[in-house]
Amino acid sequence: MIKKHILNFGLLLLGISVHSQNPIIQTKFTADPAPMVYKDTVFLYTSHDEDDAFGFKMKNWLLYTSVDMVNWTDQGIVASLKDFKWTDPENGAWAPQVIERNGKFYMYCPMPGQRGIGVLVADSPYGPFKDPIGKPLVKNSGDDIDPTVLIDDDGQAYLYWGNPNLWYVKLNEDMISVNGDIVKDPSIAKVKGSSDPFHYQEGPWVWKRNSHYYLAYASTCCPEGMGYAMSKSATGPWEFKGMIMDSDKRSNGNHPGIIDYKGKTYVFGFNYNIGKQTMSKHYERRSVCVSEMKYNADGTIQKLPFWTADGAKRVGTLDPYKKVEAETMAYSEGLKTEMVTEWERNQPYNRGKKITDRIIVTSINNGDYIKIQGVDFSKGVKSLDVNVASLYGGTIEVRSDALNGPVLGVVNVTGKGEGDLYKTINTPLKSVKGIHDLYFVFKGEKDLFYFDWWKFRN
Repeated sequence: MIKKHILNFGLLLLGISVHSQNPIIQTKFTADPAPMVYKDTVFLYTSHDEDDAFGFKMKNWLLYTSVDMVNWTDQGIVASLKDFKWTDPENGAWAPQVIERNGKFYMYCPMPGQRGIGVLVADSPYGPFKDPIGKPLVKNSGDDIDPTVLIDDDGQAYLYWGNPNLWYVKLNEDMISVNGDIVKDPSIAKVKGSSDPFHYQEGPWVWKRNSHYYLAYASTCCPEGMGYAMSKSATGPWEFKGMIMDSDKRSNGNHPGIIDYKGKTYVFGFNYNIGKQTMSKHYERRSVCVSEMKYNADGTIQKLPFWTADGAKRVGTLDPYKKVEAETMAYSEGLKTEMVTEWERNQPYNRGKKITDRIIVTSINNGDYIKIQGVDFSKGVKSLDVNVASLYGGTIEVRSDALNGPVLGVVNVTGKGEGDLYKTINTPLKSVKGIHDLYFVFKGEKDLFYFDWWKFRN
């Protein structure tokens, strides 16, 4: 499990921060980032390494959202292998991608055991996603992993995939059927015994900017960096241009996901830092990271250093006077998140109506904390509401700007054995104004409580 981690006190004592902290997700192991911008929100779809994974142990796909690139809200499991009735549901939920077209959202997923690439569709980016065809969209070869999708300016959609070769096929406008033959890209196709100037391995990500088409990918394994190629066409030929990020012995793999958001370009990938804080051997327990990516005047990409502790710069603020889910975090220590369902009755044979699904923060113990960046206290503060369910009880120290920063107040969570009873506690606080980082620092003995949401009052 992801439990207590080593604190970087040098960063925490600097006060209000403007950059995210990599890895950006700490409560679960995440990999294969597939970001999508829809309206004003970044939707980050990821694969999910189980906490006890030695090799690849992956059953579902997760979703996180952000409007400022630093605070990420856990939206839970968005799809799983069980949504495909024709595949093995036990393991193999590898790198996906989601794309919107005509108000619907299409999720392309590789299937385990060389069963091909499937597709799910939803009316919302949050799901629920359902299988519209009940069979593989593509079943071509043992290379059938890591799908990526581009809708060109003329409306033609393309699906790309492959390890160690790159393949593509045109999609019909319905996005759930193919149009024409599957093509093995000749400019990147591997030839046994030959050198590979592209360093292509897997994880393609295709996009267009101005008149340039780009193909980013995980480079020669292992370890993997991120290479990229450019073309004047969605179908190539591709010309290798260099590395977005060199490989590094600290990370066995990498996987690019690239978006434009609020006037900046971001590249997502992953490292193994969270797992390595507590484990010395190699396990496939990965953690998503992000950095801002910049272009040169000719459209080529400026190389980035391997994932630094500082991630993307904050591009917004958080409104604390609206209900904020506790699983909204810029960084955390020692915590987990999970979805729980509350039913009308606790009778397995007759549960009655479902009251609600909650995504909650769990595994809260002494010294753990949540950090939220860029909280806009422009209206001042009088008190704080927190919605919790007490296990053994404890306190929440509400601090500003640093883990040991000024204490605005202390929330007392009393009662024991109330882990299935959620209540709202209101606590008076010292007033604060302006934009600040916010820390919830948990104190007490044993498992303290579950944390659902919070809201400031002015």
